[in-house]
Amino acid sequence: MKYDVAVVGAGAVGSSVARRLAEDADVAVLEKELHLARHQSGRNSGVLHPGFNYEPGSTKACFAVEGTRRMKEFCRSNDVAVEECGVYVAAHDQDDEERLRELKQQADENGVEAEIVSGEEMREHEPHAAGEAALHAPEAASVDSVKYVHAVAGEAEDQGADYYMDHRVNAVSEGGSRRHRLESSKGAVEADHVVNCAGLHADRVAGEFDVGEGYRVVPFRGEYYELTPGRTDLCRSMIYPTPDPELPFLGVHFTRRTDGKVIVGPNAVLAFGREAYRNNSFNIRDLASTFGYPGFWRLMADRKMLAVAWSELNRSYRKKKFISAAQELVPDADAGDLQRSYSGVRAQLVSRDGDLVKQPLVETTEHSTHVLNAVSPGLTCSLPYGEHVAEQALDQL
Repeated sequence: MKYDVAVVGAGAVGSSVARRLAEDADVAVLEKELHLARHQSGRNSGVLHPGFNYEPGSTKACFAVEGTRRMKEFCRSNDVAVEECGVYVAAHDQDDEERLRELKQQADENGVEAEIVSGEEMREHEPHAAGEAALHAPEAASVDSVKYVHAVAGEAEDQGADYYMDHRVNAVSEGGSRRHRLESSKGAVEADHVVNCAGLHADRVAGEFDVGEGYRVVPFRGEYYELTPGRTDLCRSMIYPTPDPELPFLGVHFTRRTDGKVIVGPNAVLAFGREAYRNNSFNIRDLASTFGYPGFWRLMADRKMLAVAWSELNRSYRKKKFISAAQELVPDADAGDLQRSYSGVRAQLVSRDGDLVKQPLVETTEHSTHVLNAVSPGLTCSLPYGEHVAEQALDQL
């Protein structure tokens, strides 16, 4: 099997890359799972983040603004459910309100519709929400992320891309008539160029090309609860806490999904495996990768990060702590209103210096392109970001 380009990973970004590449090249997509969207692309909140929370001019801001608009158009055209409900970012004290003003300024600079409203105005729409003030961003929405990935992959196949499911890439070597030979669990694929969109395992695939040696994926599990069917009226749209600009995690929040459910979460606790979706799951190889990485210990040496890690761990094992975080936004939500739902694992890239990499990161060789970090809002950005990565790869063909 010989191709111009092989894409490793068929998630939201990988399928978007393949969709664009297939317009101009013969493309193979290798996915280790038997079904699409088994990991990050399907285990998320499904939220489209319109771009008020990102530094003006940054990669995130540019792609989030464009991505939100294009995702809505794409989903409508492909019968993928979209819930356009907007978001209220609630402030509880003067520091939060100052942060809201900064978010409003960022929204204005990024071209995102947003306004600061009083707590009373927020409660006209979200009667159970707590807060002295809020930033209202009406362009925020949620989508069915699994159906979205299937729709993008379907268009990639229509363009001519070949999808090889249940093909885990185990090694990469020099090819025969092509530059690279990718040895998978179900056979080999040869390609002139490789695009690595392997998500939780992107650093390992990159390592086969001697790329990204200064970074490591450290997995963080995000656990969700959901409101019981009779209590979904506690949240009509989305209710978020005021974000901490120093952290990549938003904190526990309320999100109305396209299926009518209201999910609450996630927390952000260190996962003991890159696919460890339960708090009693672990993978020895992944644990060794995390604990043997100097960047992880430099990250944990930061007192603020250590305090956050302890707090998030408590929320994972003690429902009472999770409920307390939820009640800061919706005081009427009690333990009986919340039941455990699903969880996801986030591929957080950490540098050797112990820094959380907060922007998308792509590294290249002459004949390969590696998406090392498609950090949140990766789903929102996937259409324009995937095309951007594809263009880089086409330039090298």
